[in-house]
Amino acid sequence: MDFGLVLQTDPPASKVISLMKRAERNGFSHGWTFDSAVLWQEPFVIYSQILANTTKLTVGPMVTNPGTRTWEVTASTFATLNDMFGNRTVCGIGRGDSAMRVAGRTPNTLARISQAMKVIRALGSGQEADLGGTVVKFPWIKEDARLPVWMAAYGPKALKMTGEEADGFILQLADLYLTEYMVKAVKDAAVAAGRDPSEVKICVAAPAYVTEDDSPEALAHAREQCRWFGGMVGNHVADLVSKYGEHSAAVPDELTDYIKAREGYDYSHHGRADNPDTAFVPDDIVDRFCLIGPVEKHIEKLNALRELGVDQFAVYDMHDAQEATIDAYGSQVIPAVNG
Repeated sequence: MDFGLVLQTDPPASKVISLMKRAERNGFSHGWTFDSAVLWQEPFVIYSQILANTTKLTVGPMVTNPGTRTWEVTASTFATLNDMFGNRTVCGIGRGDSAMRVAGRTPNTLARISQAMKVIRALGSGQEADLGGTVVKFPWIKEDARLPVWMAAYGPKALKMTGEEADGFILQLADLYLTEYMVKAVKDAAVAAGRDPSEVKICVAAPAYVTEDDSPEALAHAREQCRWFGGMVGNHVADLVSKYGEHSAAVPDELTDYIKAREGYDYSHHGRADNPDTAFVPDDIVDRFCLIGPVEKHIEKLNALRELGVDQFAVYDMHDAQEATIDAYGSQVIPAVNG
């Protein structure tokens, strides 16, 4: 199993770069960041420094979207980084929850994501792409250029499209039941589209917090540091409930039931451990969606995720134990899972 590290691009950028270097030293293969231009610093600028200060780490956004940059600009940025550092990027893409809403826009439609994925992948891989009547191709790109595009999804239509069109699937939660359910939906869609389902990489991303023991005090602190994640996922879940209704056959209750007490969301606290809008998230959702507890609990859940077809686990590392989590994974968790 591959391991990734997910960070916000909070200033100073030097801290982000330092943590990514630390992750590579500890056996992580991927470095991911949020991409929301108003809330955080520009990730692609920081990617160039991460790549320059590491040797093997693959970097990319978790996730970008088709609405904040024109598609040829996105593709050119990735292709430039790949030309400089040797095909070490991946384009994670989604609807653009925070990036679009903070700027007063509506998240992108699936149709727009589909079109963007085709254009960005083609241009980033040295092929021609139609920009709505104008066919372009980067004249400077190398023959061996490649740009995989991984899609983030929760709902049935998005899962189907991921299986049909994306190179990878990003699932932002680590609940075993929901992982099995959604991975199956993606793989089934790939088969129905005539694709080899093994070609669709599966990445589960969630907070991980390693505790010294499983005492009530230790677990309570870990939950409070990771509760924000249920609130972040809840934004997407609220959209699904709005579209499909409560207790819909199209969306599992195991995903939607917990947001009944959700009252709103302030994006100024997005992805942060002190988010006051996530008090509605119950402890059992934190336990299901995240990895918390002693090292052996992380190893147990990661092995279970791997059995469900997960190729990469990406650690959301936004809490008060960033370095300790990276080091614990490097010294104990990754060797045990991949040993």
